[in-house]
Amino acid sequence: MDLVLFLTFALIAVACALNMALQRHPVSSALSLVGVMVSLAVLYVLLGAEFIAAAQLVVYSGAIMVLFIFVIMLLNAGAEKMTKKAGTAHFLGFPLLVILLAFSAWVITNATSAMKPVKFGAFTGGGPREVGWELFTRYLLPFEVTSILILIAIAGAYRLANKEME
Repeated sequence: MDLVLFLTFALIAVACALNMALQRHPVSSALSLVGVMVSLAVLYVLLGAEFIAAAQLVVYSGAIMVLFIFVIMLLNAGAEKMTKKAGTAHFLGFPLLVILLAFSAWVITNATSAMKPVKFGAFTGGGPREVGWELFTRYLLPFEVTSILILIAIAGAYRLANKEME
């Protein structure tokens, strides 16, 4: 049953990621990203990391995606228009993507061939105490720098939106 759930939600995550990359409207892309985040939360539950799954849902699928949608709406981005300038990218993009995926598969296969397989539900770390201790001792500076970068991005989006309205 675990394997069926894993394959189902992994497929949903990949489909939502492809949909996110292929969408022309930014709000639709952001909503597809929510699908990826929810699928990842289910995969975390399958691994036995319930706290990480809950944090994934609350923080990323909730707060961060609301922030993304707010910034997209603030910028008033419409649908993208196709241009004829990217002819080279149009013809070379797919073959280069296939080469990149083949190389990535080769690297991952060689790097993971000696590893033990994952046992679903065997993960016992990642509880609130461990995550909080690491977050507020060892990773406090990166955590605060990330929050400042998000604040700067919001201020930049607001400035760009005001500049277009003037």
